[in-house]
Amino acid sequence: MKKALVALMVVGGILGVAGAAMAAEGGTAFDKYMQLGGVNLALVCLAAAVAVGVAACGCGIGMGTAAGNACTGVARNPEVSGKITVTMILGLALIESLTIYGLVIALILLYANPLLG
Repeated sequence: MKKALVALMVVGGILGVAGAAMAAEGGTAFDKYMQLGGVNLALVCLAAAVAVGVAACGCGIGMGTAAGNACTGVARNPEVSGKITVTMILGLALIESLTIYGLVIALILLYANPLLG
């Protein structure tokens, strides 16, 4: 509970500082760069980071579960270790492809942003 509260406070502090920084008035070149076509570039970068982060966390949990269950299966029945290993490697490859989808979404947001007219 204490770790969750500290993490929530850190995220809140970061978002609070970012909001104050974005609210600053000014017509500098950096402000014009940050405001491309009405879409805030910082939010696009944040969305790309979240896309990769969520995909990596979810797939990491899935890979850990798959490997752990494969080890349990081999420990209970060593005769079928070859079949379990092949099935596990195939499953891990499919899980890894989901992480690559998150990376593709992030790259689309950063370099081929459909929101920027």
